[in-house]
Amino acid sequence: MADLPHAFKGRGAASNPQGRFEHIRRHAEDDGWQHATLDEALPRPRTEVSEEYARSVITRNDSPDLAFTQALNPFRGCEHGCIYCYARPSHSYLNLSPGLDFETKLRAKSNLAEVLRAELAKPGYRPSPINIGSNTDPYQPIERKWRITRAALEVLAECHHPCTIVTKNALVERDLEILQPMARERLVQVFVSVNALDNQLAAKLEPRASAPHRRLKAVRTLAEAGVPVGVLVAPIIPALNDRDMEAVLEQAAEAGASCAGYTVLRLPYELKTLFREWLELHVPQRAEHVMSLVQQLNGGRTYDSNFATRMRGQGVFAQLLQRRFEIACRRHGFGRARELQLDTSRFVPPREASPQGELF
Repeated sequence: MADLPHAFKGRGAASNPQGRFEHIRRHAEDDGWQHATLDEALPRPRTEVSEEYARSVITRNDSPDLAFTQALNPFRGCEHGCIYCYARPSHSYLNLSPGLDFETKLRAKSNLAEVLRAELAKPGYRPSPINIGSNTDPYQPIERKWRITRAALEVLAECHHPCTIVTKNALVERDLEILQPMARERLVQVFVSVNALDNQLAAKLEPRASAPHRRLKAVRTLAEAGVPVGVLVAPIIPALNDRDMEAVLEQAAEAGASCAGYTVLRLPYELKTLFREWLELHVPQRAEHVMSLVQQLNGGRTYDSNFATRMRGQGVFAQLLQRRFEIACRRHGFGRARELQLDTSRFVPPREASPQGELF
């Protein structure tokens, strides 16, 4: 029987469309049976994690709309399963689907700390803040076992190397013992992503991320510990979660966030098909309206990759979002996400392991 789209509890995607680099094309056909009438329950996709031995871990970019030029990502794929995740199409490079594969077939860079240490030790290396989590979340559930993000932070702390972290998981609190000393030296800034306060909506949009109220609690914990923390209202999806922008900013300010940022929904490559499918499954009565507004944000297209507009959109709706955001930020005294200057002057290249330890 053909594999028709079906909403799985705890998963964002409902299907596994082929990646854009695959040569085999799959097409689902309805054989006339109704899944709801079958006695057997549909099996839930299980998470599988395989090790990846990376040859390099620091990636670099010169995108003018990004606040960092260096990044590292401990994992490929993300168990959070956020249906809107712009990183989903990157799974196609592994010959895997950006759908269910992206959130169930994960790869952990188990040698990341070792390779990071080697890259930081290169004679020509020049420090600039490294963003952790630019593609997939460094504190997704599998980090509890693998502890790769923590290992990376330990290397950066040892070298007094600055970094920024983006996450939507309260697991970041686990590493406060590393983050606090780094914060005292202006070596770290954490951004917690919260794009809605409706738990029911969040459970469908981002099924395995921490609940919105739990993320806001993490903001408070970080702020009280002296770690600079901001909130990212991202992504804003028109006619779905944009109504919560001001409320998110208000609660983040009360929790101690010092800065804020936002982005609008981006739907590159296969993601546009997956997101349309999600809309039809979860909010069918609003699907066409949402997509119409998304196209307005992108100059009449589903996605516009222009660096000048891809993060904020264009047109009347984009202008309205920007105005609302600016007013709310002024009300709560938020600074811009890029305002904090991390200190690169403290950097000390890592030493090679030696039986003599620190004697020489």
